[in-house]
Amino acid sequence: MPDESFITDKGHAFRLLHQQPGAFIIPNPWDVGTARMLAALGFPALATTSAGMAFQAGVAEGRTSPDAVLRHCRMLVDATPLPVSADLEKGFGDSPESAADTIRAAAETGLAGCSLEDHTGDPDRPIYDAVLAVERIAAAAEASRALDHDFVLTARCENFMWGRPDLDDTIRRLQAYEQAGADVLYAPGLRDLDTIRLVCQAVSVPVNVVMGLPGATFSVEQLAAVGVKRISTGSALARLAYGAVAAAAREMRSTGTFRFSEQAMGFAELEGFFTGRTTA
Repeated sequence: MPDESFITDKGHAFRLLHQQPGAFIIPNPWDVGTARMLAALGFPALATTSAGMAFQAGVAEGRTSPDAVLRHCRMLVDATPLPVSADLEKGFGDSPESAADTIRAAAETGLAGCSLEDHTGDPDRPIYDAVLAVERIAAAAEASRALDHDFVLTARCENFMWGRPDLDDTIRRLQAYEQAGADVLYAPGLRDLDTIRLVCQAVSVPVNVVMGLPGATFSVEQLAAVGVKRISTGSALARLAYGAVAAAAREMRSTGTFRFSEQAMGFAELEGFFTGRTTA
């Protein structure tokens, strides 16, 4: 069990970030090294990435066991002093009771918060029925409030990620999740500032958006101006890193050259992130 005061400080610090003016970036590392790099560069909090976690284990997203997910979360929590919020996908089951159990298990790892989504994991019926989706968030929120330390619950509506680009339904769901007790709301896949503005105006709790998906990206200043509070990067950093490795491997195989090394970070600079010599 992690030290309770340590959890409390992290959870409270994470909540306070959502109450400050403007927007903040919460990048998504996928291992201890990337977590420590991002902490050294001055980010105030970190979030896990379910896809990045799966990639580092060599499996597809959604194929990792709950125990492995929690071990990964604890590893990132222990890597730095920063608050960490976990991408727990739908949680560890479909029922409201499993959503509550997920929150309790997440809190025990020392996480400052987590997100739960309304994607079922079933491509034939990808989004939970609205009633069940709300019941799951309500149960998660009740479990979060019953903890003896602060914990920030993010509720995700996955419509736009699963072929249901229905803004009205997305807003209705987010509003219902807010009423059910979610602290932060998140609808990945919104493609333009006007749509993001409509979502932010429709709710009264902080909104997270993700930058780094294919398509348009916007600056922190632009996103803050339309009401966004928190900006995550999802799997983008992991995909960037793995893409660089794949490009280097293809160069070696196709041309027998090693020009990729010209873009590699120097050994001393890289090691500096892990010895405290490199900072923002």
